[in-house]
Amino acid sequence: MALDKKVGMIGGGKMGSALIGGMISAGVVEPRNITVSDVMAERLNDLKKSFGVKAVNDNGQALKGADILILAVKPQNVAGVLEEICGAIDRKTLLISIAAGIPTRFIEERMEKGARVVRVMPNTPALVGEGMAAIAGGRAATARDVRLVEQIFATVGKAVVLKEELLDAVTGLSGSGPAYGFVMIEALADGGVRMGLSRDVALQLAAQTLLGAAKLFLVSGKHPGELKDMVASPAGSTIAGLQALEEGKLRATLMAAVEAATLRSRELGQTVR
Repeated sequence: MALDKKVGMIGGGKMGSALIGGMISAGVVEPRNITVSDVMAERLNDLKKSFGVKAVNDNGQALKGADILILAVKPQNVAGVLEEICGAIDRKTLLISIAAGIPTRFIEERMEKGARVVRVMPNTPALVGEGMAAIAGGRAATARDVRLVEQIFATVGKAVVLKEELLDAVTGLSGSGPAYGFVMIEALADGGVRMGLSRDVALQLAAQTLLGAAKLFLVSGKHPGELKDMVASPAGSTIAGLQALEEGKLRATLMAAVEAATLRSRELGQTVR
């Protein structure tokens, strides 16, 4: 469903570009209603050429007339951008921040009282339309605002609405999770190479296998343990492989990775609160 809204975006990097492409492909926002600003002229030219959006090098122009403003800059640049635009944004504009670790309160304190802020933690598979985003509304954000943000991020994958205090855990799981997945793909492929497969074939087998397993879980609705048991026959090769995973403490290691990334996200968030 198309939104009769004008969208401004500050920051046209990979995630910003993915969102622009998703919104346009899904027909949610028309290219003529999107204005994006960025400090890199080459990036702006690419966005204009690829999507037909208005590309500018001034953040004020991106904000001008916008119903929705997407803040897609690096966390360390958020304070400076907010200082620049705070006088030009009011309660009529919904501000969506995808800056990792920046609480809604940090943004609200630098905006007009009652500013509508929604924080989103997306992940990099949004670049190929398979992202996972968690959404949390600020103090003045309405249920309608949150639904609108869900609609936007559904164009590049899936989205869930959570309490903001859970977003650090989201960072530790789905935010950092693609890196864990890449390590698993690489490790599985290394195992294949060790057993005689070529590197190219091993990587393709590993990547497609993990993709297929994830899709089977999402489509079937079955518990992952049940799906695992369907593959592991008595005294077979799979159960032998599973035993090796248990001996290597794969489960515990992945749980520890999520915990470590979550705690680090909390530490980083404290530096701006």
